[in-house]
Amino acid sequence: MKVAIAGGGVIGLAIAWRAAAGGHEVVLVDPYPGRAASWAAGGMLAPVAEAYQGEETITALGVAAAARWQSWAAEVRDAAGADPGYTRHGTLVVARDQDELAALLALLDVQQRQGLRAERVSSREARHLEPALSPAVRGGLWLEDDHQVDNRMYVRALIDACGRAGVSFVHERVDVCRDRAIELTSGLVVSADAVVVATGAWQPRIDVDGDPVTLPIRPVKGQIVRLQATASAVFPAKTVRAENVYVIPRDHGEIAIGATSEEKGYDATVTAGAVRELLTSAWELLPALAEAQLVEAMAGLRPGTPDNAPLIGPVACGAPTVIVAMGHYRHGVLFSPVTAEAVVAMIEGAPPAPVVDPFTPDRFTAVRA
Repeated sequence: MKVAIAGGGVIGLAIAWRAAAGGHEVVLVDPYPGRAASWAAGGMLAPVAEAYQGEETITALGVAAAARWQSWAAEVRDAAGADPGYTRHGTLVVARDQDELAALLALLDVQQRQGLRAERVSSREARHLEPALSPAVRGGLWLEDDHQVDNRMYVRALIDACGRAGVSFVHERVDVCRDRAIELTSGLVVSADAVVVATGAWQPRIDVDGDPVTLPIRPVKGQIVRLQATASAVFPAKTVRAENVYVIPRDHGEIAIGATSEEKGYDATVTAGAVRELLTSAWELLPALAEAQLVEAMAGLRPGTPDNAPLIGPVACGAPTVIVAMGHYRHGVLFSPVTAEAVVAMIEGAPPAPVVDPFTPDRFTAVRA
């Protein structure tokens, strides 16, 4: 079967690799594969830290994806011949004052009611787990099952895995996705037996049986700062989160600090105020970050939906050959294994894992324009 995929972020790349590895002919269309939100991501695999009240189905999907990640990373490494940057150091969610501590205790209650592993730790215990923490930290939660992946290493590895599996890359922009074809802005048409739309926050025109389909996708801006550790201070070894910031150390010395959440449309400007807030918040948690080298500040656009959950499945019952995999919001990297496997199952006419059932596009009544 020939599969045409619009979009080359971690979702599109993961689908392309799994489809090609399964014996399908795959064409992926993206002018700059891996260079949009996937390049700007933090790479947290953190369903437990983000187990919000009322989002139990999203948490269940995240937990299933996180459980898949160790073997998934090994498969990507073997397929690509390159390390995807997956590490299992756990996550500390900490409080800087009593209000934040109260919020953490409320989160702990939600986590425990969902059967998730989370341990309350004192200030002293938190600093024992992560010696780089400020003495001012009031306590926190230790989340052993929340890990991370270096998103850029992962993107590179997926691209290499796709290349080795025979995926064809077309470095052009998508104009229209329709039944069994993707039309490019250059006028080129890529015909296929199945079309997958995985274009993140950018929605191409989608036509089904001649009618346009509108998906409830919007861009949500996130700004992120990257530092490089130096030899002059003790830097964190574990992911550290607080109410408005996360700090993700890589084994190779990079430290990612993010991320804002801004409803700014398609504006991807990096602002001095956001960078200042991120650095200040991170420094309050981990004072040695003041000695790190500032490497980069950038912004990405997350694909959001009205319920913060992804869209995974055919866009209409009458057009099973047009499948969307969009709207992963803050969890594109985390959800990529389960999304890829679900979409490939749909392409092959097999039922996907039940955990993706709540995320069909038809849960929104006004999908078809």
